[in-house]
Amino acid sequence: MAQGGSVRIEDHGVIGDLRTVALVGSDGTLDWLCYPYFDSPSVFAALLDPERGGHFRIAPAREGATCKQFYWPDTNVLVTRFYSPEGVGELVDFMPVVENGNEHAREVVRRVRVVRGHMSFQMECFPAFNYGRTPHTTRLVPGGVNFVSEPLNLTLASRVKLEEGERGVSSRFELREGESAVFSLREGAPKECTHMVHGHQSSEALFRKTVRWWRQWLSKCSYKGRWREVVERSALALKLLTFAPTGAIVAAPTCSLPESPGGERNWDYRYVWLRDAAFTVYAFLRVGFKEEAGAFMRWLEERCAEHREGAPLNIMYSIDGSDVPQEQVLEHFSGYGGARPVRIGNAAAAQLQLDIYGELMDSVYLYNKYGAPISYDFWRHLRRMVDWVCDHWQQADEGIWEVRAGRRHFVYSKLMCWVAVDRAIRLADKRSFPADRARWLQVRDTIFEEIMQKGWCQDRKAFIQAYGQDALDAANLLMPLVFFLSPVDPRMLSTLEAMRRTPAEGGLVSDGLVFRYDVDATLDGIAGSEGTFNLCSFWLVEAMTRASVAKPEYLEEARLTFERMLGYANHLGLYGEQTGLSGEALGNFPQALTHLSLISAAYNLDRTLGRRD
Repeated sequence: MAQGGSVRIEDHGVIGDLRTVALVGSDGTLDWLCYPYFDSPSVFAALLDPERGGHFRIAPAREGATCKQFYWPDTNVLVTRFYSPEGVGELVDFMPVVENGNEHAREVVRRVRVVRGHMSFQMECFPAFNYGRTPHTTRLVPGGVNFVSEPLNLTLASRVKLEEGERGVSSRFELREGESAVFSLREGAPKECTHMVHGHQSSEALFRKTVRWWRQWLSKCSYKGRWREVVERSALALKLLTFAPTGAIVAAPTCSLPESPGGERNWDYRYVWLRDAAFTVYAFLRVGFKEEAGAFMRWLEERCAEHREGAPLNIMYSIDGSDVPQEQVLEHFSGYGGARPVRIGNAAAAQLQLDIYGELMDSVYLYNKYGAPISYDFWRHLRRMVDWVCDHWQQADEGIWEVRAGRRHFVYSKLMCWVAVDRAIRLADKRSFPADRARWLQVRDTIFEEIMQKGWCQDRKAFIQAYGQDALDAANLLMPLVFFLSPVDPRMLSTLEAMRRTPAEGGLVSDGLVFRYDVDATLDGIAGSEGTFNLCSFWLVEAMTRASVAKPEYLEEARLTFERMLGYANHLGLYGEQTGLSGEALGNFPQALTHLSLISAAYNLDRTLGRRD
């Protein structure tokens, strides 16, 4: 349990319907749900404040039961099983995937049953609308209860008798072997909801339909390698982060989960980072999910088409393509484990992060190659964007890690500007698109030479974080992955060796886990320490895998590092953004960057091992 009584970050599973995601703790508490969409205000947020945040709990009434949580195989249907001397109970949580845009059919289904013996259960449904800031009226109606608020109303339908209380409704009920009770949460406030109540047969049919949907989707996965199970779980997690109506992909479904225990590194990730989404497109393409990549490309084309000429692209957007809300602090929330401030919205949306153009153009290039050829109109928008990069790549920026202590000339930002121009040249040549090739070639080569001159530190014999400094940055592990340098270039091998040293030795690696940078050597404008960055750990695996061409011993090291990282997943195979010093999950959860980098590392490592067999 986390400080303050809430379940730890890693003790959660997630369910979703491609519009939003709910987190369910291993104790049966649904303690995070923004509704109706990912970036809507929360309805349940006990994860950020056990008292004021609101929760929806179904658990054994008697203390002492042990819990086990797992996914129904090949799905995002979550099962929480309770074991007690009196019997075995099972809570099945899922959100049916809406077909054909029928928003009225959306619901959160929670079905509890006893499979052996008998068991008493306690149910509490205490919503707290708008991050606990907007009051609601609880109104019992035939077949359930209405929670009436402004602008959102919800109805909980069930055959179980409900008791009205100050915060919502509760119920204590007993089930015997073979008996079940179903609770269905939907939008709206009908005067009676008996027609919404699920019995055993209707809930079973909906359960089977949802299982079938997820299995049919997962059957398109083309990865059949050594780590099939973990790759498929990561793909399922990434799919949950896609927004079906628009094709948008969010970075994570939560906000303000701390990167440092009890600290202030607490950010809102419920938005579409161009960087994160572009990386996700690569992961989807790598394992056969072309439809998701195509849907995001259409979303991206709309953003590029409506973009004001002469201005930089937004680094992040709301899921509908609008601007991200201004950052606010929820003063009334205590924060996860006391980590404050609790933030919603994101001030980093106003930053300049030049690396997004490289990730974006790389994803477009790969989609054109492995997905479907892009249109001429899309190319026109991209060409305008690349011309902007040619005009502005020499600027300082806030970089991939979104520092809040002023702009610098980050090496990774320059690297990805190089990628943006390089992929544009390749795409223009591949498709015979019109472009200012002469200028693009000159800019690309100029960026390359500058990185080799100013981004290399002769004293450390490594590429550094920013010009004029000697701090390391794990983002530079991408140099061979984006084909800027050969993975066996002496400078790259030397950089890899420098990073693989422990922090005490000036490196970034602790037992195979990678810090993104040394917080004491980097002025990032934020107090406190942080854990190792899971994305960077998987980047290290890929970098060593590719370098094994020259250093065969790296291949076994890469495999050990990868499998060591698998041991830091939670009980369901899910990851947050970081891993804390005690092995705990830190940051928003689950994190797209972690799961997409796992897929990429598994794919390339498996392929390289196959060549050696």
